[in-house]
Amino acid sequence: MAVAGSKTLRCCYRVASDTLPLISRSQFAPKPSLLHQSRFFGTTPGQREELAVRTRFTPLSPSYYTASPEYCDNVLALEDLLRKHETLPTVPGDQAPQVKWKTLTEYREMIGGYVKPSRYNKVGKILNRINRIEPTLLPQETKDALEPYKHVDNTHLNVPRPKSVDGFGRAYGVGRRKTSVARVYIVEGDGEVMINGKPIVDVFPRFHDRESALWPLLSTSRMDKYNVWAVLEGGGKTGQAEALTLGIARAMMVHEPALKPALRRGLFPPNPPIISRTDFTLLLVSVVWLFFVVSVAH
Repeated sequence: MAVAGSKTLRCCYRVASDTLPLISRSQFAPKPSLLHQSRFFGTTPGQREELAVRTRFTPLSPSYYTASPEYCDNVLALEDLLRKHETLPTVPGDQAPQVKWKTLTEYREMIGGYVKPSRYNKVGKILNRINRIEPTLLPQETKDALEPYKHVDNTHLNVPRPKSVDGFGRAYGVGRRKTSVARVYIVEGDGEVMINGKPIVDVFPRFHDRESALWPLLSTSRMDKYNVWAVLEGGGKTGQAEALTLGIARAMMVHEPALKPALRRGLFPPNPPIISRTDFTLLLVSVVWLFFVVSVAH
């Protein structure tokens, strides 16, 4: 392909420039915007009057344009409060004043919007950190600022329901131990014990488990006074036996409330359900990490 010479290019440029219309520099100059044109209006050639001035409303809250402005304002206020008293000495968590904060539902009603549980936990951490400040050094204004976040207890709702024997003479009790749950019914009888529709010997072949399960009756000499029907779920034999112990003790206190001091004499402490976990994973991680450190060292 032949390349055009410089003389040919100059001729082509001259022809194109002669045929195209002339474009002045003023055509590329920026034109005044509508806002600029509307700000001033000249009634006479020498006089201009400002007719329209753009007014910008500034939000009172810096969180106005966020998804949850009420929550963000709340968190910012708590963080400012914590930053103000961050240098004050604190007390251990078990020695801090016992305070029950609002629940997630109550907090949502307080700010008037939806809040995720993770965001609610963030508020709780800040409140707990402020609550750990030495009570004698905490200003009164800070104490007053924490009052709206405290849970208001209803004394009428916190009264436990009285337990009584039903129309069939049965008393009901629930016992929990680890992952085992025992639901027990006892009624006055001749000492028959049925667990999941089977005799206790079939459910607990070991004598130690049977003795542990029926210890409330043995320790109070009432083996021949009550019949026991129980439903056991979850856990192993030992956990089920100990859950049955607590369930029988609670059902006995419905029949005979006077047995409560004897049954609570260190024999049957309440145990919340605890899930047993093995440390095999942690052991494996530590072994792999030790192998990695030794290999790097060599």
